[in-house]
Amino acid sequence: MSDKQAFTLEDIQALTKTLNDYSYAYHVQDAPIVPDAEYDRCYRALQEMEAQHPEWVQQDSPTQRVGEKPDNGFASVDHTVPMLSLDNAFDNDSMVDFDERIQKLSKMTDITYCCEPKLDGLAISLRYENGQLVRGVTRGDGLTGEDITSNIKTIYSVPLKLRSDNPPPVLEVRGEIYMPKAGFEKLNQQAAERGEKTFVNPRNAAAGSLRQLDPKVTASRPLVLCAYSIGYVEGWEQPDSHYEGLLQLAEWGFKTNNLMARVKGVQGCLEYYDKLATERDELSYDIDGIVYKVDSITQQNKLGFVARAPRWAIARKFPAQEEVTQILGVDFQVGRTGAITPVARLQPTFVGGVTVSNATLHNQDEIDRLGVKVNDWVVIRRAGDVIPQVVHVLNERRTGAEQEVEFPTKCPVCDSDIERVAGEAVQRCTGGLVCGAQLKERLKHFVSRKAMDIDGLGDKLIEQLVDAKLVTTPVDIYSLKDKPARLLAMERMGDKSVEKLLNAIEQSKQTLFNRFVYALGIREVGEATARTLTQYFGSLEKLMSATEADLIEVEDVGPIVAQHIRLFFDQEDNVATVEGLLEQGITWEIAQIGDASEQPLAGKTYVVTGTLSRYSRDEVKDTLIKLGAKVSGSVSGKTDCLVAGEKAGSKLAKAQSLNVPVMDEEALHQMLTDLGAV
Repeated sequence: MSDKQAFTLEDIQALTKTLNDYSYAYHVQDAPIVPDAEYDRCYRALQEMEAQHPEWVQQDSPTQRVGEKPDNGFASVDHTVPMLSLDNAFDNDSMVDFDERIQKLSKMTDITYCCEPKLDGLAISLRYENGQLVRGVTRGDGLTGEDITSNIKTIYSVPLKLRSDNPPPVLEVRGEIYMPKAGFEKLNQQAAERGEKTFVNPRNAAAGSLRQLDPKVTASRPLVLCAYSIGYVEGWEQPDSHYEGLLQLAEWGFKTNNLMARVKGVQGCLEYYDKLATERDELSYDIDGIVYKVDSITQQNKLGFVARAPRWAIARKFPAQEEVTQILGVDFQVGRTGAITPVARLQPTFVGGVTVSNATLHNQDEIDRLGVKVNDWVVIRRAGDVIPQVVHVLNERRTGAEQEVEFPTKCPVCDSDIERVAGEAVQRCTGGLVCGAQLKERLKHFVSRKAMDIDGLGDKLIEQLVDAKLVTTPVDIYSLKDKPARLLAMERMGDKSVEKLLNAIEQSKQTLFNRFVYALGIREVGEATARTLTQYFGSLEKLMSATEADLIEVEDVGPIVAQHIRLFFDQEDNVATVEGLLEQGITWEIAQIGDASEQPLAGKTYVVTGTLSRYSRDEVKDTLIKLGAKVSGSVSGKTDCLVAGEKAGSKLAKAQSLNVPVMDEEALHQMLTDLGAV
C-alpha cells in the first residue's frame, strides 16, 4: 500500500475482521472461503496499514498472534476453577457401575450423557474478558498452571476475540491443544532432514511446542485447539446442558469436536464407544478414549466431586496402542513391485487389542533414523489394522549385545541385484517377473476383488500355480481352462471347485476399464488414479501412448506417477502381457470410456461412505464415474454430494458440518434410475 493511499481506523478494523473471518473458516470450520494467495495479500495490506498507524492496531489483529519472548520464562497462575482429572473405565462393566452410581446419587434413571472423543493432547484454560483473550494457562497440577499466553495466541484456531457483539464479561474455556497426524509426520520429516531430534508421538510434539520460550517456534508448529467445556463464566446464564454449552462455544468461534453426541443411558454410551472404536483409525488426529459427562449442569453441581475428580464424568480408555518389546531379528520381505521391506521380529507382546510379533521398519533410511539394532528394546505402536511400527529405541536399556542391521545387496527370494533409485527411500529387486515373490504378489493383486475380481483364485492357490509353473504371467490364468486335470491335482481342488474357478475366470473377462488398469499393478496407480486415468484418456491405446507431459495434465497425476506409468508401458514384456490379455478376450463396454464432459454428472465430485445394501461401494463409484462424476475419498468444501449408507461415520459428520448435500441409498437409487444407469 502506497503512502499516498489514505485509509481510516474503520478500514483497519474492517480488514482485521475480514482476515479473522477467513482464518475462522480455514482453521475452525475446515472450509476455506478464499485462496491462500488472497489471505496473504490482505495480510500484507494490513501489515502496511498498521506500520503507518501503530496506534490503530486492533487487539485481535492476526499480525499480533506472534509476540516477543517472555522475559523470565512462564509465570505460575492459579486456576479460577480447578482443572480436575477424570476417573477411568476400561470395560463395559466399569461403565455400568459408573451409570449405576450416577443413578443412585442423583435419584434419577435414564441419565442423559454427553460423549466426546478424548483427544490425546495438552489441556489448556483460556480466559476472556469482555470477549478479548487475556490469558492462556496450562493445566499444571490442576490448581496452578503456567501462563503461556504468548504461545497460545499463535494458534489460529484460538479466537483472539469472541465472535459475539455481547460476550460474557468473564469466560474461561477449557480445551485440548493437539497436533494432527499429518502435521506431526511433516514436522518429524522436516526435523529428520535437518538432522534434528524427532518427536515420539503427536502428544509429545504438542506439549513440546507449547512450552517453547520463543513464540515464533510455536507459531511454526501445526497446533489446533478443540474446546471441550465452559470452565467458569460471569454475567451470562449458562445453558443447563453441557452439550448446548459446547454448541454456544462453537458460535463464539471455537473449534469443537464434530463427533460429540448426546445419548441416553449406559447403553447409549456403550454404542457410542463401539461406533468410535471402528472410526478411530480413520481420524486425522489421535484419540485415546472417550469422555462421558452427565449432560445436565444442575445434576453435575449436585453430584459434585470426590478427591480431584468429578463424580459426573468418566474417561473410557481404548486398548493401549504402544508397548515395549525386544527386537529378536530383522527379516526382509519382497513386495509385488520389488520393494524390499525390513520387518522386525519381536518378542510377542499384547498391544492395541492383539498379540504382535512383527513390526515394519519401512526402509534403510528409517533404520538409520531410529538407530535400531537387533536385540534392542523398543517402543512399538499399533493403530487398528495398520501394520505395527517401531516408534523409538530405548537406548538406556542397551547391554552391548546389540547388532547392526545389515541390508542385503541381493534379493532374498531370487538373488537378483537390489537397486535404489536416486531420490527414493525404497530399495527394490531388479528381478521383475523372474522373482517368485513379485510374480505371486503381482498375480494376487491382479485377481483381487477391486481388480479383475476372480473368485476362487486365492493366495494359496496362486502360490501353488506359480510353484507348479502353471502360471508365469497374468495371461496364463486365462489358459487354465485347457488344463483342468492339472487343476484337479492341486490341493483342495475338486470337480466343483475347478468348475467354479474356471467360470469365475471366464466371467472376469467382461470387466471395467479402470479395474483393468488397476489390475496391471503399475506403481502408485491405485483405484482412484486408475479411475481418473481411464476417465481422462477414454481408451487403452491413448493411455498407453501418452507422454509424461500428457499424463501430468491429468488431475492427481504428478511427475513421479507419470514417470512410473510411462516406464511401465515402455517395457516390452508389459506391453506383451497387456496384448496377451486382450487376445484372451478381456473387454469392457465402450460406454464406460466415453467423453466424461458429455455425461450428466460431469464436473460433480462425489464421496461414497458407509454400508450399502442394494449395491457395493465399488459399483456405486464405477457407476458415478461412468456418468461423468469424479469420486473422491474424502469430504471437503469442494464436495458436491456425499452418498451415505449405514454407519457412515466421520465423513457424514464432516459433510454436515460443511453443509455438503447428503444422499441416502434410496435417493441414490432413484437418481441412477432417472439417469438410466440401473
